[in-house]
Amino acid sequence: MSVKVENFGKTKDGKAVELYTIENKNGMKAQVMTYGAILVRLFVPDKDGKIDDVVLGFDKVEDYFTNGNFFGATIGPSANRIKDAKFQIDGTTCQLDANDGVNNLHSHYELGYHKQLWNASNNDNSVTFSLEGADGVMGFPGNKKIQVTYTLTEENELQIHYEVVSDKKTVLNLTNHSYFNLGGHRAKLIHDHIMWIKASHYTPVVAGAIPTGEIAAVTGTPMDFTTPKKVGQDINADFEQLKLVQGYDHNWVIDDYDGKVKLIAKVTDEEAGRTMEVYSDLPGVQFYAGNCITPVTGKEGEQYVPRKALCLETQYFPNSANDKHFPQPVFDAGQLYSTTTIYKFI
Repeated sequence: MSVKVENFGKTKDGKAVELYTIENKNGMKAQVMTYGAILVRLFVPDKDGKIDDVVLGFDKVEDYFTNGNFFGATIGPSANRIKDAKFQIDGTTCQLDANDGVNNLHSHYELGYHKQLWNASNNDNSVTFSLEGADGVMGFPGNKKIQVTYTLTEENELQIHYEVVSDKKTVLNLTNHSYFNLGGHRAKLIHDHIMWIKASHYTPVVAGAIPTGEIAAVTGTPMDFTTPKKVGQDINADFEQLKLVQGYDHNWVIDDYDGKVKLIAKVTDEEAGRTMEVYSDLPGVQFYAGNCITPVTGKEGEQYVPRKALCLETQYFPNSANDKHFPQPVFDAGQLYSTTTIYKFI
């Protein structure tokens, strides 16, 4: 195992951005940078040993200054959507940025963790990014100490571990927003990827992609991935939930959730012979099929378009801060928020 560091440009205000490369004995490499604690590249061997970069992103840090699709981003303090851009803690209303219609999406487009310059340290197979968040920034209570650690193992696992402590009761729901195409970031659309999700239920949404509060069975609907099937098999079905968000962009409720890290999803690209297993200790996963990727020129001049790649964002359910019967992302002052997600390649 090895980690090397190189310059990756400068922030808007002239501060140096560093790119860390973690490599294992199998030729798998993860490249992560201090701007946004973003996963920039992920090189994975296919069935023939050919190495391809399987995540969407950009070749220059300047292109991440916009990054409207959140490629590779560490999202925080709260991922996904919060209804009416507000929630209450102990009777006090916390007002967020209404950046997705009347709702809040991914905390804040400019002040969120994906746009901050993090400090970094490394050992022989991991990089730890650290950041401090001030009380009230983006509307979230508490001075926070945040850490995100990327670890690459010899078993071809990319482990992402999050730790946050706040000095006030607050909402915390961090995730990674990487877009995966197991054929490589220059491959065709992901309709032929075969998906399995360990979830017999999901959270239906209304217009604006806010959950209704219902936890609905997937049985007999296009939302059923309890038996592996191609992503494109039902994605254009005559089904209201799919029409609302132009395809799959929903939270699945993990079966037998107990707060321990376990296998929750699996994706395979048969042509390349790559399979990605997803492990998590969180109650939900947002499967987003990239329906609304804003067309943009990505790495190596590749044109990224809708459904070019997919996301599996481990999380507390969207709008959990306002739906008290959902598992709660509310943490007391001094309480450690600690969670791990693993993307394992086979």
